[in-house]
Amino acid sequence: MAGSPVTGFSPAAPLLDVKNLQVHFAVYGGRLRVLDGVNFSMRSGERVGLVGETGCGKTTMMKAILRVLPTPPAKIPAGEILFKGRDILKMRDHELRAVRGRGISMIFQDPTAALNPVFSIGEQVEAVIRYSTSPGKASSREETHQRAITALQEVALADPERLLRSYPIQLSGGMRQRVCIGMALSTRPEILIADEPGTSLDVTIQDQVLRLLRKLVEEKDTSVILITHTLGIVRETTDRVYVMYAGNIVESAPTARLFSQPLHPYTQGLISTVPRLTGGGIVSGIPGRIPDYLNPPSGCRFHPRCSQMMEICRTTKPPAFKMGDGHEVACFLYKDEAK
Repeated sequence: MAGSPVTGFSPAAPLLDVKNLQVHFAVYGGRLRVLDGVNFSMRSGERVGLVGETGCGKTTMMKAILRVLPTPPAKIPAGEILFKGRDILKMRDHELRAVRGRGISMIFQDPTAALNPVFSIGEQVEAVIRYSTSPGKASSREETHQRAITALQEVALADPERLLRSYPIQLSGGMRQRVCIGMALSTRPEILIADEPGTSLDVTIQDQVLRLLRKLVEEKDTSVILITHTLGIVRETTDRVYVMYAGNIVESAPTARLFSQPLHPYTQGLISTVPRLTGGGIVSGIPGRIPDYLNPPSGCRFHPRCSQMMEICRTTKPPAFKMGDGHEVACFLYKDEAK
């Protein structure tokens, strides 16, 4: 159970291990096959980046991990999500509550949508703290209130007593995002999922929020999954990176290696689109767009956009080839070089 030792769990094993995860959505006209056999893992204390274009399935995977996808229309026909060796998909309600309360927390992309406008900040922060408290260890109202004050102080919000009495509409976007970060960290999670934590903020506040998040995580020794499409942020803040395209992990590697030796044509395309201070003209981008999940391409889902496409790419989904030093790439270009 989250927050306590798990029988049979080895510290050397992955803290989170996602295996062959598939997620489909039933819609008018058919079935959206969004996640197509995703594999993802992280160790305790690791900071992992998950990058890819908008719509590639990053947030869907994280919501599946927390089991907060609406079912229906969502359905998980296959896969495992092992947290400390136990499958989240098979957990009962009380076990799942423990994972959400003290094991895995998530900072959602839009703080305006994440906070309920009809409840005060204090009511919402204290509700999260009470939800994360172990059964039989209920705190008094005074203790819960003090923990809420501490949560806001830790994210550098001034006058927390006043803010706890305020409503979301009375706060700026940056303040609301800090409240969301404080709520997520107040449960002392083992894994923090940060879904584009600075997307709705201007660049100055975004930098402050990311610096604050990095500082708090390092102090609390929390594992982090950072979801973003901003490669510069990933390069500065993560230990390892997963690159996602159309519901598939196409490449994963230690951060420095990925940026110095990108292998998959999609990864190379992403990195080439990053503007450079040294100039060099306007970047061309990656031609095409993410495929229709109602009728995705057969074989490699990237092949309609790939300049190095081979015939096998049309018919066969590439496995993850191991290239050494923790580097894996799902591309037939490297079949003969795999170790």
